[in-house]
Amino acid sequence: MDVLHETQELRQQIGRAVVGQDDVVEEILVCLMAGGHALLEGAPGLGKTLLVRTLAQCVQLTFSRIQFTPDLMPADITGTNVLVESEGGAREFRFQRGPIFGHIVLADEINRATPKTQSALLEAMQESAVTAAGERHAIDEPFMVLATMNPIEMEGTYPLPEAQLDRFLFKVLIEEPDEETLVKIVTATTGEAGPAPEASLDAAAILEMRALVREVEIAEPLVRHIARLVRATQPDSEDAAPYAKRYVRYGAGVRAAQALVLAGKAWALLAGRSHVAFADLRRAALPSLRHRLVLNFEGEAEGISADRIIADLLEHLPEVPDAVTRVTE
Repeated sequence: MDVLHETQELRQQIGRAVVGQDDVVEEILVCLMAGGHALLEGAPGLGKTLLVRTLAQCVQLTFSRIQFTPDLMPADITGTNVLVESEGGAREFRFQRGPIFGHIVLADEINRATPKTQSALLEAMQESAVTAAGERHAIDEPFMVLATMNPIEMEGTYPLPEAQLDRFLFKVLIEEPDEETLVKIVTATTGEAGPAPEASLDAAAILEMRALVREVEIAEPLVRHIARLVRATQPDSEDAAPYAKRYVRYGAGVRAAQALVLAGKAWALLAGRSHVAFADLRRAALPSLRHRLVLNFEGEAEGISADRIIADLLEHLPEVPDAVTRVTE
């Protein structure tokens, strides 16, 4: 399988509907290849829903959208047992699947639902299954949740608990477009419709890509560097960085290290390499770690961002030479 060619074709098809946001598209593709979920944060109108729907269309996967509201119940997401009558007149309970049973699931404005409803996603995201009335119902693979958050309107919202944030492989920030990109967006969306995106991959190809990601080699010194980076975010660790000791209440953990390794492998595959380089880790650090750092009062009061702390860690933590990170084939 020519992953480089396939992913370039996929990006080209997504670009027919989504103007700009090349870095965002690449980070979501990395999540898809690594078998993870993504948390998208950005202001309204930046094309988050369009991007997710276009991705599902281009990879021929079923798309499901859940609009989170304060009155949404867990059963509205996972499904519930309903009493049905068969042709013979007998009555029985039958499980009716909820919208979580899709390949690409958009959890729109996830922070508007109550914690009880938010937690309904935990089992599905971790186990790719839902348990109802003591019976386990598997979700077909490939399965990916992309949740959106609006950072502007915070009134009436419920911050995601750390246990749920840790289930997301990436937190992707969608920035406002620059002048040139804005001109292209307005021109494309107010004129005649252009060519529609075409399917370039399917479920079998995505599963094959995920298997190939696991086969990408990563040298032991680079894995050790990842462990040092994660421990440097933990304020109570003896290896904690000065910024982490001062501004972080809870640092990253085991899932963060796993996310860095998998994301690094996916980025290496996108670059046409069979081994992870330090550049792959550097690209994966911000989206993998920014949502896993919980700032303390001093950090929030001084307006210190998680991205700033991570950038400081990367700047001061010694890099591993590329020659060391290469794996002999």
